[in-house]
Amino acid sequence: MELESLQSLALQVAQERSVQAVLDRIVAGLVAMPGIALARIWLRAPGDICGKCPMRLKCPDQTECLHLAASGGNPSKPDVEDWSRLDGDFRRFPLGALKIGTIGATGTPMLLPDITVDQPWIMHPKWAVREGIRVFAGQPLIFRNEILGVLGIFSRRPLDAAEFSWLRILADHAAVAMVNSRAFAEIERLRDQLRLENEYLREEVRQERAFSDIVGQSPALQKLLEQIGLVAPTDANVLVLGESGTGKELIACAIHDRSRRAHAAMVKVNCAAIPRDLFESEFFGHARGAFTGAHRDRVGRFELADGGTLFLDEVSEIPLELQGKLLRVLQEGSFERVGEERTRRVDVRVVAASNRELRREVENGTFRQDLYFRLSVFPLEVPSLRDRREDIPLLVHHVIDTARRQGRSRDLQIDAAQMARLARYDWPGNVRELQNVVERAIILTRGGSRPLDLEQLLPEERESGFQPPDAAQTGESRAFVTQAEWQRRERENVMAALEAADWRIYGPGGAAALLGIKPTTLASRLRTMKIRKLRG
Repeated sequence: MELESLQSLALQVAQERSVQAVLDRIVAGLVAMPGIALARIWLRAPGDICGKCPMRLKCPDQTECLHLAASGGNPSKPDVEDWSRLDGDFRRFPLGALKIGTIGATGTPMLLPDITVDQPWIMHPKWAVREGIRVFAGQPLIFRNEILGVLGIFSRRPLDAAEFSWLRILADHAAVAMVNSRAFAEIERLRDQLRLENEYLREEVRQERAFSDIVGQSPALQKLLEQIGLVAPTDANVLVLGESGTGKELIACAIHDRSRRAHAAMVKVNCAAIPRDLFESEFFGHARGAFTGAHRDRVGRFELADGGTLFLDEVSEIPLELQGKLLRVLQEGSFERVGEERTRRVDVRVVAASNRELRREVENGTFRQDLYFRLSVFPLEVPSLRDRREDIPLLVHHVIDTARRQGRSRDLQIDAAQMARLARYDWPGNVRELQNVVERAIILTRGGSRPLDLEQLLPEERESGFQPPDAAQTGESRAFVTQAEWQRRERENVMAALEAADWRIYGPGGAAALLGIKPTTLASRLRTMKIRKLRG
């Protein structure tokens, strides 16, 4: 073999990405060299054809053996023999058997410089004589002390020590290339999996939004939908105002889904949940080492939303000192990450929401007037539920239908008297409160077909509407229960949710989702209440 050819082959092997391409490249490169009659590579793998393997009697352990993975050669009668086949008598080699198995089991290289002398190592001595084979050389494929396989060659001319050493280097290159190829294959598999999961989640989100679309036929809601239809196709920033629980996030989703940006991401930021010191990093990202704990670069929400929509919920909670930087990115579409001088540009549409009167915040000096005008290019006022009472029956049936589709209930009913009670109530928590009340009623009904039980959830005393702040001074009484009764009801409610969810806390349809709380919160309550599932 020529040393230059071996060196060139080692470089070519390092450039291959798939394991099979690495093996085929090595075999093809070796048999192209003068004097090489046959080159083969076996890889360690679990035993699979033990019952019909020609060498099964020599196999001490049938759990693992050497599998022929690549083969090539120059037979004296190429029209009769095909040495590239992988299904011959040596397609499997027991570990520890003969020369190939010994190398695969021990990791020790082997050089037989004269096969005529070392015939005990040869399965078919007559074949070696007929083909003029003089030398066998075998090298283990080892990576980090793990034996991956065996590289073996049969040569018609002698091999000197330098060539045998270079064969060792080639085997090392092959082992590294194989490991890298497997890593590349795993990366590609994970990338494809992530792509499919991303597509699935996007589709799931689209279906969920379509399933949870805005429900109602009241004039107030129809007017809002008309306004959404007007502003959604534009790139105008929108300010969504309304009380807590009216569905401001749902309005933002509707705007995004009906815009030209619907194919891109809608990134949501709850401004009230961000610590004051982390606002800038959360919005714009930071460079590695920008501050203590910044161990790597971080992409901010504006970059994540590039080409799409950024939903700023509770926008009034943004610190005054950061509002100027927010104004700049809205005006110019540019910003810098924390700790970085490079200016980045983004194309983001902002939909902001607040349950506060931002004009009053501007008057109080806690919100910049220029930022307010930039955000409220097109303001939308979401009506409270008490201003669209005619939508309550539709919303109630929507919640029940959703539970039925998710398999959490059967044919639940609600009678006219119960519906009238729901319609009379003022709903300070708006749609969110209505949904929670109906969900709890579904849990307490335990998925049966009888009418929903609202007795404990919406007592008569609560139907009179909001009590004014000075109700205590006017002598009006308020509905109340003792602490013991409250704890009893709460325990019953939690137990009902656990039974409805088959004692599953996390995930869609879990007890936490049914109760409308975080799984960690429910787990903490279970510990406090000392509730544990009895094991049968």
